[in-house]
This record gives sequence, C-alpha cells and structure tokens, in this order.
Amino acid sequence: MKYAFILEHAAVFAITTMASVFGVSTSGFYAWRKRQEAPSKRAEKRLTRDKLIKHHFDERKGRSGSPRLVEDLRDSGHACDMKTVAESMKRQNLRAKAARKFKVTTDSNHKPVFENLLEQDFEASRPNEKWVQDMTYIWTGRGWLYLAIVLDLYSRKVIGWSMSERMKADLVCDALQMAIWSRGSPRGVTVHSDRGSQYCSDAYRQLLKQYQLKGSMSGVGNCYDNAVAESFFHSLKVEEVHGSEYETRKIAKQAVFENIEIYYNQQRRHSANGLISPHAYEAMKKVA
Repeated sequence: MKYAFILEHAAVFAITTMASVFGVSTSGFYAWRKRQEAPSKRAEKRLTRDKLIKHHFDERKGRSGSPRLVEDLRDSGHACDMKTVAESMKRQNLRAKAARKFKVTTDSNHKPVFENLLEQDFEASRPNEKWVQDMTYIWTGRGWLYLAIVLDLYSRKVIGWSMSERMKADLVCDALQMAIWSRGSPRGVTVHSDRGSQYCSDAYRQLLKQYQLKGSMSGVGNCYDNAVAESFFHSLKVEEVHGSEYETRKIAKQAVFENIEIYYNQQRRHSANGLISPHAYEAMKKVA
C-alpha cells in the first residue's frame, strides 16, 4: 500500500521524501515498481499457452473443441490437459462450431429380407416376445463410435449392446448374441430392425436361423416402425452424449456402458413400466 501511494503521487511529491516519511527505501520502491510492470512467469506461461491454443483453433477453422485441440497440442509437443485447454478457450471466447454432423447409418437401397411383423405394435405381454434393434453413432476425439442395441419391448430393457469403430455386420450380430445369451437362448422371438444392410447380412440371418428367431424389418424410410429403439437413442443423446466431449473412444464406451447398464436399465424411470426402471419392472414380474 505504501509503494502504491508513492507511485500514485510521484508527480506531486519527491519519491525520496515520501520513502523517508513512510520508512521505506527508494531501492525497494523501484524494485516493486519493476515487478508491477513485468508480468509474472505464471502469467507469461499462460499468455504463451493461450496464443498456442488460439493458433491451433484458427488452423482448424474453429471446428475443434477442447478434446481435439488437446490432441493437436500433444502432437506439436505442447501437452495440455483438457481442463486447461477448455479454460483457455473460455477465457479467449473461442467456441467450436456447433453445426451437427450427419452420418447415415441405414443403407436401405436394397430389397428387404424380412416382412414387417411388428407393424408398430410395441406392446408385449411377456418377456422375449418382441425385441427391437437399432444403431447410432457417437463422435469422439478419435473418430466415430458406433453403437448397436437390442431392447425387449416387454420391459424396455436393453438386453444386448455392442460398440465398435466400424459399422459392420459384426456390430449388430454381437449385440444380438449378447441378448440371446442374457435371455437364456429363447426361441420364437420376433426380432425387429430397420432396413440397414447389416440386418440383411448373411451372418445376421444365420444367427436368427441358428436360434430360431423371427426376423422383422421396417418399411422404407418409416422411423415410426422402430419408434421405441429411436426413443431410446434420443434419451441417450439428450441425457448423456449431447454436451459431452469424449477425448477417446474408450472414454465414450465407458460413458455409454454406465448409461445403459447402471442408469437406464437400473435407475431410469420409464413411462411404459409405470414409472419404474426396466430392471425393477422385470424384478417385480420375476423375469428370468
């Protein structure tokens, strides 16, 4: 406070006089003033980092958020954690473009191999009577992550799921295989999907045949034919994916796993179940 007073009144009173009155040395005052004029090492480091982050942000034409910028910085030999980059972007008012990417997951340019047995009847009187399937995609800092699920219409429980960086037939087959195992290999289940080419593959059809399951397929371009699966993905995107930035596929997989197995199946109240979770509904009905 004394040094600040001396600096403020230096044009009116002699510095040596004020220093004498306050009992401080003039050399101490000049050293203090030098420190005030020069930025601290910490401030200099932050300024340098901010400039570097802005450089990478501009180089990407404002398309990258903090997860991708973390990777750019790491590749250039300036590793930073995501929190540091996010804080820098906020400080500099740098916001990644919010335009949503669109990626088609259904290739319907082919003749369907199954009739529509479901016909938008989403009610099931018993477990393992009707299953529905679908696929979606999630963006990560390392590229797309594809998710396939199988859902039992009786309880709305996700009974099978699979994730992969590739949208191949194995993705939907693995999800269906998990559902078959988790339900004890039931026979005669109607298994409904959209018209995606993965659901028309030989591997998928062989799996249905092996376990005596009845394939069913939506009409052309009619999302309402698979509305329950679409509704699940909408909830997943709103409650987990949107607003999240996954640096890697591994992080995204963990988040999706926890959302499905811990939150959705066991905790999320579902209107079709009388506002109890799929797990609680099946427990109440004593589903095996």
